[in-house]
Amino acid sequence: MQSPSERPVREDMQQSIEEFAGQVVTDLAAAMAGAMTNLGHKLGLYQAMAETGPITSDELALRTATNERSVREWLNGQVAGGYVQFNANTNQYLLPPEHVFVLANPDSPAFLAPAFDVAASLWHGEDQILAAFRSGKGMGWHEHDCRLFTATEAFFRNGYRAHLTQTWIPSLSGVKEKLDNGGRVADVGCGHGASAILMAQSFPKSKFVGIDYHESSIAVAREQAQQAGVADQIRFEVATPRLLASSKEKFDLICFMDSLHDMGDPLEAVWASREAMAPDGALMLVEPFAKDRLEENVGPVARMYYSASAGFCTQNALSQGGRYSLGAQAGATQLLAILKDAGFRSARVAMETPFNLILEARP
Repeated sequence: MQSPSERPVREDMQQSIEEFAGQVVTDLAAAMAGAMTNLGHKLGLYQAMAETGPITSDELALRTATNERSVREWLNGQVAGGYVQFNANTNQYLLPPEHVFVLANPDSPAFLAPAFDVAASLWHGEDQILAAFRSGKGMGWHEHDCRLFTATEAFFRNGYRAHLTQTWIPSLSGVKEKLDNGGRVADVGCGHGASAILMAQSFPKSKFVGIDYHESSIAVAREQAQQAGVADQIRFEVATPRLLASSKEKFDLICFMDSLHDMGDPLEAVWASREAMAPDGALMLVEPFAKDRLEENVGPVARMYYSASAGFCTQNALSQGGRYSLGAQAGATQLLAILKDAGFRSARVAMETPFNLILEARP
């Protein structure tokens, strides 16, 4: 049998080969340019361009205390990628106003610059991820480079700020009214606590508990709650979802914010949540958007989620036993089945966005 390298290239294949090679070159360029986007964010280059409008490389280097020659080469790459515009008559570069919302406005729901540290942490952990693929033993969230934790928070936080208390919670029957009047909420897999803090700020009469097995993330969450002025409303604990099954507190709302698919036993996690729920309480499950069928999950968003899932989410689940290893593209049907198996009497998709599925379940 001939090896692939020995097989002759048929004439009818040549165009397809060239087209696919072009696609891979595009991906390679994006991977390398992503590192430059990260540099531009961390050096404040995008922010300075947003503040000044058209600017020369000399002026940008002066404003950001960077080397002009390095900045000029960076700018030229940004022009090549369509991130930045160049005026040859004035020798000035411009970050278009629309691009400011994505690259230089940290309060914008479309702000994506910090997310490039997620990709950076994939490369940083490459050797460990390779080993995890071979062994099947997974790689815990806590084993990754710390940039993953801050970048994940930054990636999700602005979406939560735009939607969590304005549309997602109001889409759950009667939950907003309870929290307005003073309810109890548990945020499971809370990470750095962004979602719990946002909820506490919107519902000052309610009390919140955030739990996560990652001790360092809980330490950050406590500090950020203090800085946000809501530390008196939130208690953060280092724990697994199993803690909820024996909790004496009964919660009006239990949230899994982009966290259930990372867990080794999601069925146990939602069962424990049901045990800790008030009789008329609700579970809100926020998961990455996905269709039920693999062939429907195509395009940049699905590709991004599958890549993160293969390197982070599935590996964390496998490291915890991997009863389901849902992955970040589980889809509504599989998620609803788990909720039903955990004993919830009703479960539904409450909302969909381009990035998220929001499910509601009732005990």
